[in-house]
Amino acid sequence: MTAVFAPLKSAKVIDMTRVLAGPFCTQLLADWGADVIKIERPGIGDDTRAWGPPFDNEGNAIYFHSVNRNKLSAAINFQDKKGLKIIERLVSESDIFIENYIPGKLGSYGLGYEDLKLINPNLIYASLTGWGQEGRYAQRAGYDVIAASFGGLLSITGDADGSPARVGVAVTDLFTGVLTASAILAAQLDVRQGNGGSWIQSSLFHSQSAMLSHIAANYLTVGMNGKRYGTAHPSLVPYQSFMTADQKYLTIGAGNNNHFKQLCQLIELQSLPENEKFKNNGDRVANRIELIDLISSKIKQKTSDEWSKLFESTARFPWGPVNTIAEAYSDPELIKTVLNFPQTATREAISVPGSPVIFDKPLESPFGAPLLGQHTKEILLSLCYSESEIHELSKSKVIQL
Repeated sequence: MTAVFAPLKSAKVIDMTRVLAGPFCTQLLADWGADVIKIERPGIGDDTRAWGPPFDNEGNAIYFHSVNRNKLSAAINFQDKKGLKIIERLVSESDIFIENYIPGKLGSYGLGYEDLKLINPNLIYASLTGWGQEGRYAQRAGYDVIAASFGGLLSITGDADGSPARVGVAVTDLFTGVLTASAILAAQLDVRQGNGGSWIQSSLFHSQSAMLSHIAANYLTVGMNGKRYGTAHPSLVPYQSFMTADQKYLTIGAGNNNHFKQLCQLIELQSLPENEKFKNNGDRVANRIELIDLISSKIKQKTSDEWSKLFESTARFPWGPVNTIAEAYSDPELIKTVLNFPQTATREAISVPGSPVIFDKPLESPFGAPLLGQHTKEILLSLCYSESEIHELSKSKVIQL
């Protein structure tokens, strides 16, 4: 029998994050075996429980399900001193504490890094904010599209002659979550080396800046400002989507001269690679408009399926159809990554994207996102609260069961 792989099995995580960046970070940790306790507001919970439609039978948005699997939910009012005490007791036996409140907010309740490291010197405290812990923007609310606006991403997204465009999913949130999860794993190694805990600080604004990669480097080094190219690439040509005869789109990328030559052979433009204007990538970039017009006119002569059949059998350059979400999730290769949580006596069936990271050992079987406060009692019992104490905390609305 193959052993179950849970590399973070010994890690206990207190998750005080909401919406997307933080929950995505903690979901990654949970996927890899960490015991994640999601602290939510009694009666309200994570904001994304209301971000629908669509909703499940309990009234929770499917959005919430997408980033909160493998977690336990404890509904605790930490603004009440008795609720604060519960959090402190959890911290005393935890490894990681993650939050995404406005800087200083949790500190005002006694839940800042300086407060909690007194309780647990080995605690890894991770803060995900919109703009960082200090600076002129620190107290602003942080949302993905606003960080992408300030940080330049929207200025390079969209059609060349169109308006700025938001990427269809909150990539800055997700990228920040991944970076923070990576930093937490690095900090864990430091704890194991006997160096104690640390405070990890990440933000949407600064993560979005890092995402700009070569676009930012081009500006910083030679003053080349980024601009919108639609699906095209500023430094590679051809590398974009082309409309086919049936009004669908096919994306083609020629990363080197061999790719370009093969593409030209398949679309019957064999003479182009010998043309001085198109011989090398730099030439093709300089003569982008003329070259794209020539290729576009050819691609429009066949349907997307006709081109796909031709390319499937012979092409060695990157290519692919522009699928709808429905078409993408009809692909057998992508379906393999989907997690399906079956219907139970109390919950309907839910399907979500699974982790794309594959290990050579099977991970623990995942479980679906929790109901609000579903595990409050279980968690308090583990902290040695009595049944009567739990009843009183519930009666006074410090917790929700």
